[in-house]
Amino acid sequence: MESYSSSNLLKAQSHIWNHICNFINSMSLKCVVDLGIPDIIHNYGKPMPLSKLTSSLPIHPSKKPCIPRLMRVMTQAGFFVEHNVNDNELEIEYMLTDESILLLKDHPMSVTPFLQAVLHPILANPWHELSTWLKTDDPTTFETAHGMLIWDYAAREPAFNNLFNDAMASDARLVTSVVIEKCTGVFNGLESLVDVGGGTGTMAKALAKSFPKMECTVFDLPHVVDGLQGSDNLNYVGGDMFKKIPPADAILLKWILHDWNDEECVEILKKCKDAIANKGKKAKVIIIDMVVDKEKGNGESVETQLFFDMLMMVLASGKERTKKEWIKLISSAGFSDYKITPILGLRSLIEIYP
Repeated sequence: MESYSSSNLLKAQSHIWNHICNFINSMSLKCVVDLGIPDIIHNYGKPMPLSKLTSSLPIHPSKKPCIPRLMRVMTQAGFFVEHNVNDNELEIEYMLTDESILLLKDHPMSVTPFLQAVLHPILANPWHELSTWLKTDDPTTFETAHGMLIWDYAAREPAFNNLFNDAMASDARLVTSVVIEKCTGVFNGLESLVDVGGGTGTMAKALAKSFPKMECTVFDLPHVVDGLQGSDNLNYVGGDMFKKIPPADAILLKWILHDWNDEECVEILKKCKDAIANKGKKAKVIIIDMVVDKEKGNGESVETQLFFDMLMMVLASGKERTKKEWIKLISSAGFSDYKITPILGLRSLIEIYP
């Protein structure tokens, strides 16, 4: 202990405290969304004074002094911008940032459903069992906490199934807008496409609309697609991707493979390869997933990718993969070539060919 300076120890203590208290940012953010603060500021139409914001909130009068403290920590985290009116520290006005704009409930690209799902006790509680899970042969920490796999839980609990599907749909809207804007060539010339694990069809609907000559099929578990109605070039099919995938020119796997371990991914990819057999040169599998790159990514983006890797370990049996790990999967499944296009922020578009 004598070899450590007191200043280094205090710095180390602060670092540890920040990690211990990281959940405070998450839960404060959830509180801000639950109270509708981003929407209230947005609807005000201009920088909103603290007094106006506080009086607009559905809170008990005794809790009014808590709001500036909540806003202070969220401003520090980058979700709001504040400035003092006439240099008066007591007269503060708040404005939205790009991050809080994505928390607006009616924003077409809102990430609020994703926030509500990940921070819901059903998905948050398994983290308390992580060390316990490591001592067992349970496939996932989710099963250690809830006694069943996440997919079985969703099949049995309609409320959670809807929560999960809404979260996936909210993400699909943002990704789809970028894919259609920047990756049109990926879909040109395709006459048919199957969106495997496509949920309620958010991405397939947008693709069907943008490429009206392409027949789109949403393929997911029966309880996910039950009762969903298609359109002229969009239909829903229930089934199991580990058994058989409907044939098409292209198979789309958006945020699917990271849910599964390597052996399961190879099995899925082989089923995809069977589905595009005899489709000629246009046949391919389109994957949207993370490609972890510690060297090229900035600190924040790499940290987010590593967070999601842990999320996959706890909730499912999968992981986020490096380029080398992707190449190994692709080769093991019998594909001959690939192309990785890193244009989706934290994720990449990966095309693989038989």
